[in-house]
Formats: sequence, C-alpha cells, structure tokens
Amino acid sequence: MFEEHSVELSWGERELRLETGLLARQADGAVLASYGATRVLCTAVYARTAREGVNFLPLTVNYQEKTFAAGKIPGGFFRREGRPGEKETLTSRLIDRPLRPLFPKGYRCETQIVCTVLEHDLQNDPDIPALIGASAALHLSGAPLLAPVAAARVGWLKGSPVLNPTLGELEESELDLVLAGTANGILMVESEAKELNEEQMLEALGFGQESFAPVLAAIEELGGKARKPAFVVPPANDALKGLDEKMTQAFGAKIQTCYEKTKKTERVQALEELRGEVTKTYAELEDNSGVLEVLKGLEKHWVRKKTLEQKVRIDARGLEDIRALDCRAGYLARTHGSALFTRGETQALAVATLGTPQDSQIVDALAGEYREHFMLHYNFPPYSVGEANMMRPPGRREIGHGKLAWRALRPLMPSKEDFAYTVRVVSEITESNGSSSMATVCASSLALMDAGVPLRSACAGIAMGLIKEGEEVAILSDILGDEDHLGDMDFKVAGSDKGITALQMDIKIEQITLEIMRSALAQAEHGRKHILATMARCIDHPRDSLSEHAPRMRTIKVPKDKIREVIGAGGKVIRELQETTGARIDIDDDGTVRIAAVEERAIEAAIEKIEALTASAQIGKIYKGKVVRIMDFGAFVNFLGGKDGLVHISEIAHHRIGRVSDVLAIGDEVTVKCLRIDEQGRVGLSIRATQEDEGGGSGGGGGGGGGGGERQQRYGEEVHHSPYSSDDSQGERRGGGGGGYDRDRRGGHGDKRGGGGGGHGDKRGDRGGGGDRRSSHKSRPSYRD
Repeated sequence: MFEEHSVELSWGERELRLETGLLARQADGAVLASYGATRVLCTAVYARTAREGVNFLPLTVNYQEKTFAAGKIPGGFFRREGRPGEKETLTSRLIDRPLRPLFPKGYRCETQIVCTVLEHDLQNDPDIPALIGASAALHLSGAPLLAPVAAARVGWLKGSPVLNPTLGELEESELDLVLAGTANGILMVESEAKELNEEQMLEALGFGQESFAPVLAAIEELGGKARKPAFVVPPANDALKGLDEKMTQAFGAKIQTCYEKTKKTERVQALEELRGEVTKTYAELEDNSGVLEVLKGLEKHWVRKKTLEQKVRIDARGLEDIRALDCRAGYLARTHGSALFTRGETQALAVATLGTPQDSQIVDALAGEYREHFMLHYNFPPYSVGEANMMRPPGRREIGHGKLAWRALRPLMPSKEDFAYTVRVVSEITESNGSSSMATVCASSLALMDAGVPLRSACAGIAMGLIKEGEEVAILSDILGDEDHLGDMDFKVAGSDKGITALQMDIKIEQITLEIMRSALAQAEHGRKHILATMARCIDHPRDSLSEHAPRMRTIKVPKDKIREVIGAGGKVIRELQETTGARIDIDDDGTVRIAAVEERAIEAAIEKIEALTASAQIGKIYKGKVVRIMDFGAFVNFLGGKDGLVHISEIAHHRIGRVSDVLAIGDEVTVKCLRIDEQGRVGLSIRATQEDEGGGSGGGGGGGGGGGERQQRYGEEVHHSPYSSDDSQGERRGGGGGGYDRDRRGGHGDKRGGGGGGHGDKRGDRGGGGDRRSSHKSRPSYRD
C-alpha cells in the first residue's frame, strides 16, 4: 500500500532523517523531516500551466506550528490555531528566500509549499528541518528547481562556531546565524550577533557552508529513490522573440535619459511615461503581456552596464559613497524619546515609549511562554513611496523588516535587572528609496538614547548591493530601491563601532561566494562607521534623565512570605493599591516589587502602603487601622493591610460601654496599640491605650467631684462628653476624695473611682456618693493583662 523511502545521517551531533511515501501522497512532493525529536511535514504542489497575467514567480510558502506538537492546547475563545504568529511569518520568509532564486526565469506556474510542525522536542528549532524538508519536497515533486538547497544554524560558543546549537545553548551563544545555500555558494543569511567582528562572522559563514554537503547528498539520495519526472517549463512567447533588439533601437536612448534623472520622483515619472509609450507601440501584438517584462530587462541591462563600466550609479554616486545624512533627536517633545533619520530619499521617524513590566508582550511559543520586554514595530505607509493604496495591517515584509531592526538593537539593550522598563519602538517610514529597514535601525538607536535607555553603544545599519556579470563584480554601498530591484544582492549589515549585531542577505542569482561576502563586509564596515560618526554629532550617549512624560520606577524588596499580603486573594489587594495610588505595581516571585508612575507622590504612596502591608506587628507600637468587623465582645481592626487584630470591649474606652456598636461602626478609622501577640499569631489591640500614651490626664483628689478629670478621645479625636453622661458637662470627671486614678491598677485600693465625695462629677445614673462599686477591694481580670 505504501512505498516508503528514507535517508538518515548524523549531523551536528543529532540525527537528520528524511522520509517520504507514507504521508500526503497526493501532493507532488512530501517529506517528513526529523531532527532530534522535532518533526516537520513538508509538502510541495505546483500547477502545470502558467498563471495568466503575472510577470513574477507565484510562489507561496506557509510554515505553521501546531500546538499539539508541544503537547499544548491553544489559548483564546475558540481553542484552535488562528492567523500566523510572528515566528510562523518569519520562518515562512526564511524558507521562501533561498528557494525563489533557483526557479528558472519565466516560470509562472502557481507553486505552494506547506510546512507543518508535528512534533517539537523543545530543543531543536523546527525552522532548519522545515527548510531542508521544503527543498527535498520540491526536489521530489519534479518542479524545475535548479538545485537542492541545504540550511544550517551556527552558534558561537567559547570562541568557536557550533553547528545547530540547541535552544538552551543559544541562550549562551554570541551568535544565532541561519544560512542556506547550494553546493556552489550561499543564497540566504539571517543572523543576530553580540558585536562579533567581520572575521568571526566570515568564519561562522564558512563553517555553516561546509555543513551543507552531507545534507545535499541525502536529498539527492532520496531523489534517486522517489523523484517524479522533471517538469518542462513552457517555452517563451514566440511573438516576443527578437523584441528586445527592436526595443533597444527604438527606446534605448529614452531608457538612458530616464535613468540619468538622479531624483527618484522625476525618474519614476519618466519611466511611467516610457512604459505607456511602449505598451501603446506594441498593442497590435496578439499577446503583449511580456512587453513590459522585456522593457524591464533592457532597463536592468543599461543600469548594470553603466555601473560596471563607468563605476557610476543611478544617482551619480560612486560605488562606496553614502547618501547625505540628517539626524534629529528629540523631534517629538511629548513622547518619551524620538528621532528623525534621513538618508538621501529614505526617512524614518522612530518613537520610543517606556512602560512597566505589565506592558511586556506575552509570547505563547511552542517551546514555552515567555515575556518580551523590548519590542520594535515597523510601518510602511503607501505615501512613503508616493502611492495611494489601501492601508493594510502589517504584512510579511513589515514584520520581517521590524524583526531585523529588533535583532540589530537587542544585543545592545540593557538587561532587565539594570533597566526594568518595557521598551517599545515604532518606526514610521515617511519616505523610502532603498534600505528603510537600516534607516529604522539608525532612527531607533537615536530614539532610544533620546529616551534615556542605557544602550551599550549606538547602532547603525547599511544595505549593500551587488552587480555581477561573469567575473566582473561591483559592490555598492547604501543601495537605492532601483539598485535593489535591478541588482543581484541585498546584503544588510548592522552593528556598533565594535562589531556586527545583525546580518541579512538575499540574492537573485544562484550563489554568492565567501570572497564576495568578505569584500561586502569590509565595505559595509567603512560605511557603518561613517553613519555612526554622523549620528554621534546628533546625540552621542543616552540622556542622563528620562523625559518628564515618562513613568518613574522604584524597586523595593519584600519577604517572600509577604508576597501574598501584597497581592491578596485573586489579586484584590494589588488592584486596590493601584486604583487608590495611581501607580502600576509589579511583583516577582523573589519578592522584587517595581512601582511606576509619572508622579513621584503616587510612587511614595504605593511604597508606604506596601510597607504597611508587609510589616510585622510589634508589641507596644501604635498603628492606624480600620474597623472591619464588630462582635459582642469587641471589634476587629485591620491595621496592617491584610492583618486584623482584636480590640476587646474593655480596651475601647476608659469607661464601661454596653455595646460595641454604640461607639464603633464598620469603616471607622481608629488608632490602636499592639498589646500582645499569642503563639498562633493572633493580635490583641487597644484603642484606650493610645489615649493614655497621648497624654490624657488623670487628675488627683479634689472633692465634690471637681478634682482630677480626664478627657476622653474617640477614634483619635477629642470629644467632650460621654454617652453615659446626663448633661453636657466638661468632659467626664472621674475623681473625688479618694484622690486620683491609677490606670495601671484597675482593682484593689489603687483604683478608687469615686471615693467619698463623688457627687455630681460622674453622673452615671446614681453612681456618685460613696464611691464606684466597680472597685472596692476587689480586682477584675483585664484583657490587657
């Protein structure tokens, strides 16, 4: 039933296995690529007839990650995979870029590659087996690919390159380099590095290219067992044969005139008029769909010839010249940081915003969920190239360019421990004529320094181009958009004055040699340092202070066992803290608390409340609290955030009260003193004791009830009557002939409330005269004792 074939090899200390014949048998080509325990199903399907009305290769690549591959269920309401995430989009681009140049010129058949991650071992990234599997599937399908493609990842550990490092090793690596190519050379490069120099990058590239050979041999071996007959590309339109010579004679001088216009808008306008004239001239052809394609070929030939022979480019620059630069930091006053970077006719406005850890992006990846504290987003509106098109959400190109700039800057960002802010940079391309992604790197670096983000160094980027005809080679610095379209290479290099932080290379020819890359890197280093010097004249180090509009952040530490006091049940306490203070509060598992707010007073208020929440009660200390519950025997007072203590009925006031609710109500704010803490952590509090500590008098003798006297306090405020007094006399006068009132001894001879001359001084019903019967010679137990 199944005709299965497989090949396997030991590669980078793990097994690479390619299988076909069991899955997806109706696809033109299907390969199950396994590396370690990570497995990706790669399929290729193509139409046998050309797609009408297109003058480009209609190739589509879709890489998709299924959450079941890592034993997870998708989040969200629908609990199923939705639109592609950033990782899926970037990997789709990664697969597309090295395969596209290998299709023959004129191939216009709809072609689709789908790579589905079926298993992820959480150690080996699926992108490398996906790219290898896609190449193998195309090879088996019989599609007219000029040659199979291999790919590899290279790390840099302990001063040496490492083949296919695991995800764990990448965390320690100084390099994450992905490259793809054929037996003859390199087709695609994507990397992030921690300021490696040019020689180290070349060593890593050469090391990766050497690893291609066994993979390519395995694809060829599998093809020998299961490849379908090769597809023959339909011949070109006979009506167009010899048309290039006729068009050269008729329009060659006009093409030259168009490309002598150094300003983009003027050149574009002239070329549009020329194309209209050409289309009108050859309208009588039965099939004139390829006329403009022939014209484009003539344009390409003229530009390339002039560059190689005269060493002069479209805008009259030399091969290594950089366009005019203009840098402006702090362009927007109300933002946290901003910069406007202009290079020729390319301009980027970058804006940096500082947020709290709560603003970090939660990334739900197959390898596990994590938080990203640095984000960079790139936008390319149609007006930047003088077009009136529909505004769309960011596409693959925008996501890819933003990620490249992010890779360039991330190695220079401070650690979370040194700079706890979440940072977002947005790059708005306001004008574009080549290398807007590298303009984004420069503008973002300036904006981050303007925001006071302590970058280790400024970062600049430059795009290098290539024109190659046989043995003739011209490497171009800071390429224009037309040089990108009509040239052979787009090689972007970003980094600091110390080394490279990011590389990206795409080519339109079959391969690039290491010697060409060596020359391009050397020329790029010179250009990068020129740009950095210009940027330094604008701003050469991060601002010493943050913008007045940026949030301030303070960090404190609380004991781990107190974290729950700050958070509260279901986050109730921390939400209330944020609502009442206006500050944003984040707390880590180790007890680190970060408080952020634009106003310093909000931070101080939050810190004060958190310290109160996490403080431990101490006997003898006085606290402010709130009545939260009333019982017959007393009241419970919340006095340290989540901690409650009991105020016994006898500790509420100096006089006897009948019901607690007559004196206290839920929500009353009171001042309490901690009297005791028992072995179970229960706290006994007193309101009465705080009044004594604040100096409420106990008077001595005096007859007739006039002696002594004592003013009571309720809830920390002085009151001038007792609920037990029958008139509005001054205070509650306890005293008499017995003299004084010893609060520390509530029984026996020491506490003689009344005495012989009580009289009308203490009008508690009939409690005057011969003394207060609560005393006599007996003592009663006290809660305080």
